[in-house]
Amino acid sequence: MKIIEFYKLTDDPVLSLEIFPPQASYPIESLFHTIEELRDLEPDFISVTYGAGGSTRDRTVEIASSIKKDFGIETLAHLTCMAHSRQEVDHILETLWDRGIRNIMALRGDPPADAESLEMIQREYHYAWELIEEARKKADFGIAAAAYPEGHLECQKNSDDIIHLKQKVDAGVDVLISQLFFDNRKFFDFIDRSLQVGINCPIVPGIMPVLNAKQIKRMISLSGASITSELLKLLDKYGDLPEEMEKAGIEYASRQVEDLLTNGVPGIHMYTMNKSRQIKEIAKNAGL
Repeated sequence: MKIIEFYKLTDDPVLSLEIFPPQASYPIESLFHTIEELRDLEPDFISVTYGAGGSTRDRTVEIASSIKKDFGIETLAHLTCMAHSRQEVDHILETLWDRGIRNIMALRGDPPADAESLEMIQREYHYAWELIEEARKKADFGIAAAAYPEGHLECQKNSDDIIHLKQKVDAGVDVLISQLFFDNRKFFDFIDRSLQVGINCPIVPGIMPVLNAKQIKRMISLSGASITSELLKLLDKYGDLPEEMEKAGIEYASRQVEDLLTNGVPGIHMYTMNKSRQIKEIAKNAGL
């Protein structure tokens, strides 16, 4: 089933979750235990991330296939193209299709960890829309792509970023899933700007709860997301108190999700960080 059907077939908000494959040295069974716990939330689909430069490619395919086959949950497999040749992408798409995976999250991706700069990579793909076009030609995949409410870090102007987003939609995207953000006003403003350029597909907010102070600093540096004064106060107050910080972060994310649902978003995409208890608590608090 294509994920776009979830947004078409019901007026209720769609709940989706994101997990990441553990490192090769870590037993994959631990992740399956987490998925078993998250299944209590009855998510509509679960997305599986893809390491920089394709570093977790085999595990991404294995996990995505298992989620659908063994857990009975639709899956969305991430695929990046930055460090892959067109021949490699064609093979990966064929493998995904053969394993029964019908939905992909098409991303440009990050360079491999050992690449000092983008210029050092022999690239056949430069933008996500090129991968989207390739996937659309290859098979009847459902295709999701990333959206950046506060703009992509590499794009200097938000107006240009929206144009690039429209290119992805025109190339064949069904659903857009947003990068993390902490200020809902930024997301609603982004929705307005997207509509102005004719982006009419579902745009789903991606929520990542802040569970420790160190984590949020890394998230901000990687995503460019701004921090609200309320969240800054929580960091100042609980930054050195891990248990209190986690509790405050869960409460903050719960209120954020509640507000988004009240304002009619088509769904919520939770970045789980492979944690179940905290995500289940947020979903319960927000009435999901």
